[in-house]
Amino acid sequence: VIVHPKYQESQRIAIFLSMPDEIQTEEIIKDIFKQGKECFIPRYKPQSNHMDMLKLSSAEDISSLALTSWNILQPSDDDSTREEALAGGGLDLIFMPGLGFDKKGNRLGRGKGYYDTYLDRCMKHPSGKPYMIALAFREQICESVPVAENDVQVDEILYEDC
Repeated sequence: VIVHPKYQESQRIAIFLSMPDEIQTEEIIKDIFKQGKECFIPRYKPQSNHMDMLKLSSAEDISSLALTSWNILQPSDDDSTREEALAGGGLDLIFMPGLGFDKKGNRLGRGKGYYDTYLDRCMKHPSGKPYMIALAFREQICESVPVAENDVQVDEILYEDC
């Protein structure tokens, strides 16, 4: 990931904080800060499909985050001090999680549509659509995954031996 040309040229990067069954992103987050890039992480709004990408100040900042009922660390609902990516310069790159992927770039998420809704907002931002890289295990690559009309394809899927 850290030698990928799109990662190298990106300054504003959104990345998920890993759940136990996902590719672990901690080392990527550390590298984002080591290289002087800006790091944004998701904050999901329960009972909706709304998500924002909020700025982290450092890799250590993660330890100050609240644990949600889904067992995900994220900034608390009353945290209004963090920059939201689309309120500023937008995003250059988004690393995306998922349950399954196909080689056409289709992604099966967890069913709430958070990323698809957020990407729709990204496309309306003056900086335009960020490059999207899904991080996956080889076992998550399928012949095809079910898609809906509003599902957004990722630009690239990175997995072992890809």
